[in-house]
Order: sequence, then structure tokens, then C-alpha cells
Amino acid sequence: MPNTTDFYIGGQWVAPHAQDHLDVINPATEEVCATISLGGAADVDAAVAAARAAFDDYSQTSKETRLTLLRKILDVYKARGEDMAQAISTEMGAPIDMARSSQVGAGIWHISNFITALEGFDFERPLGDHAPNDRILYEAAGVIGMITPWNWPMNQVTLKVIPALATGCTMILKPSEIAPLSGLIWAEILDEAGVPAGVFNLVNGDGPGVGTMMSGHPGIDAISFTGSARAGIAISKTAADTLKRVHLELGGKGANIVFADADEKAVKRGALHCFNNTGQSCNAPTRMLVERSYYDEAVEIAAATADSTAVGMPTESGRHIGPLVSAAQFDKVQKLIETGIAEGARLVAGGLGRPEGFNKGYFVRPTVFADVDNDMTIAREEIFGPVLSIIPFEDEAEALRIANDTEYGLTNYVQSQDGARRNRLARRLRSGMVEMNGQGRGAGSPFGGMKKSGHGREGGVWGLEDFCEVKAVSGWDPDAA
Repeated sequence: MPNTTDFYIGGQWVAPHAQDHLDVINPATEEVCATISLGGAADVDAAVAAARAAFDDYSQTSKETRLTLLRKILDVYKARGEDMAQAISTEMGAPIDMARSSQVGAGIWHISNFITALEGFDFERPLGDHAPNDRILYEAAGVIGMITPWNWPMNQVTLKVIPALATGCTMILKPSEIAPLSGLIWAEILDEAGVPAGVFNLVNGDGPGVGTMMSGHPGIDAISFTGSARAGIAISKTAADTLKRVHLELGGKGANIVFADADEKAVKRGALHCFNNTGQSCNAPTRMLVERSYYDEAVEIAAATADSTAVGMPTESGRHIGPLVSAAQFDKVQKLIETGIAEGARLVAGGLGRPEGFNKGYFVRPTVFADVDNDMTIAREEIFGPVLSIIPFEDEAEALRIANDTEYGLTNYVQSQDGARRNRLARRLRSGMVEMNGQGRGAGSPFGGMKKSGHGREGGVWGLEDFCEVKAVSGWDPDAA
């Protein structure tokens, strides 16, 4: 890994213009594991200048040239997989086996899927038989500012950087300052893969600093952000002054609707999904809505699942969950558990404090609340921890009403053997994604939400299109090159 206080600008590792250091904390030990620099205006300006200088040439490269580049990136990424896993495990607390399989694996999945999507993507298309001399051109959107979160570092970095490279954009990445080490390794990977100088740039910093500078920078054509709704609103306001495009992937409060005819593994599967990554996933099914006739049994299963979910050190192999990412996140989750108790929800598993055997680190107990009302704080706010709220419902109509009664609209889930009912709910649930009976979405499926979960789609052809401008041309000569 390079000097962690340097930035990657114009194809080189460079020192920041000013010394403003920030310690990176290992969430399992609460000890400093690295030190980075927080960038300033001069650093952002330098990165933007490098990206703008590279844009004219890179945006005109052929699809085949970019495909070759993406395939090389995939090869280098796989070769650096263990380095990446160790970095992610250290910086954000993912258990090492999960870091290898899921965290690093997400990057392999997205790079591979974007290669497939690009292979079939036409940048020049006829308008239709009625207009033989009209063409629709998909062109690179320009210089992209990318701001990524700490919870799934490579999942989000690859969902932004790879389609931008595929469509001919140049870019500046600001990884999360909480978990920046994986981003530094990513920059090394792109450098080794031969990404042309200036096409990809990395400047570390925090949201109020570098994030705000990027959002308002006149030299950046679009912002792609993943994070909280609060930050997404702030970015949108700042970006409005320069009329740049803003792509937002924000939070969620997914409903998992479990009917009495659900398969026998549905409740356990839903609880484990909620606890995965220590609950730090925007698409986690954190509200479990259960049909009244199956409710008591479901509560018992969910509580037993929480009680049997192991918590352990990130360095240890095994199927356990690790710590939350930071002291601030730990305090937030503890406060929301306390609020759930105070507002009258029935605590059936977990609760306040660290699990037994831990006296330091940001470890929390997998927690389940029953008898939750959808107006309670724990049912309204995104907790971002392993906390499941169970809400009873009487019939399909009530389940739909409760599920849609939220500011968010990212992912909802349905568990039922009735195919017609599943289809009805899929059409009426107000979310960008609906997953049913534990079946994950296929390769190239678009990821994104509605309402306060943001707008835009990542993944597949939709992810490519989000980094393109559409140009309409008449008088095209179909016989010319």
C-alpha cells in the first residue's frame, strides 16, 4: 500500500497541499490502524484539472479498448483480493471470511457484470425505421465526482468507477474517511491495470470538506453519491448552483412481509439478512411484517436466530458478525435500542450493551423487538445495526399499507407460496426493488430506490446509462464511418 497520507492524482501518488491528518480507527480494537490526509480545495482542484485534461482523449476511446481495460482491472483485482479483504476487515470490521467472500466478491461480481453489459451496449442507435437518417448517441457524461460509503466499500466503488470507465468518463473518487484503506488499494489496482493518467483520481477527505467541494465544483459535471438521506439532500443543494447531475443511492427501511404460507425458513432467512454485515446495509429487511396467525411462532424463530448469531473478532474465521464501524455508530444504535424499549416495544432478544466477553470494540448484541407499531422510532428511522422490528398484520391490504408507510423506498421483501399475491404486491410496493421468497436479483439487475432512498440506478445497462448523455442527431450518413 502507498503512503496512506498521499492522494492519487494524474496517474501519480502525490502529497496533499496541506497537512491535515485523520486517524483511521480499527472498530474491533478501538486502536489507530492508519493515518490519512483530509484534502483541501487545492487538492480537489488538482484532481479536477487532471480529470478534465484526460477527458477529451479517453472519452473517444473505442468500446473494445475499454473492454480490454476492464478485463485487466478484473484480473488485477482478483490478484489483490487478499490485500483488499484484509484492508476491509481492518477498517470497517467485516469478519475476514465475509470480507473475502462477500465484500471483495461484490467487486468481482460487479466488474464481471459490467463487462457483460458493455459487450452488448450500443453507443450509436437508430431512432427507428421512420427516420433512417436519425441516430441516438450515448456519450460520456463528463467528469464525475464519486462519494462512496464505508459499509460495502468495493461494492459501491465498483458500481460507480467501472461504469464510468466503461462509458468514457473521467472521475474523482472520495472514499469514506472512516474506511479509506480499501480505496487506496483500489487506486493501486487501477494504476497497475493501466488506466490512463488523469482518468481516475482519488482524494481522501470528509463530507463537509472534500465532499462539499466536489459537489459544488464547476469542473465536475455530475455527482454520484451513496450514503445517508441527510447527506444526499446537502449534496443536492450544493450541486444545484452548478446545475450538475446528481445520482443518489440513499438509505432504506425495508419491509419483509411474511405470510402464514411462507416457507419454513423464511423468518430465519429474513433475520439473518437483517443481521448480515452487522446490520450495516441500506437494503436490510429491518421491518418484519408477519401475518397474525403465524406471528407468535415467527417471533420465537426470530429471537432464537438472534440468540444463535455469533459475534466475534474480524480476524477470526467463521460465520459470525463483527463490530459496528465506529464509536458514533455504536452510540447511535445503543440509543435507538433504548428508545425502542422506552416506547413500549417488547424486547425478545439482545438489547443494550456489548455481547458477553467483549469489553472494548464497537460490538453490539443482535436484537429483536416484537409488538412494534409502525409509528415507533425503531420502525421509522434507519438504525444501521443488527436490530429487527417485528410488526403484526391482519391481511394483505394492511401489510401493503404498513410496508409503504415509510419515507424510504429501496428494497421490500415478500414471503408467500401464493404467486398471484406475490405479483400483486410486487406491483404495488413503493420501492425500487422487491425480492421474494429469498431469491436474489440476477446479474445486471438495477439497484436503486425511490422517495428518500434516492434516484438513479446502478448495475447493468442502467448503470451504464446513468453515466451517459443522450444526443439526438439528424442527417446521419449510414454509409460513412
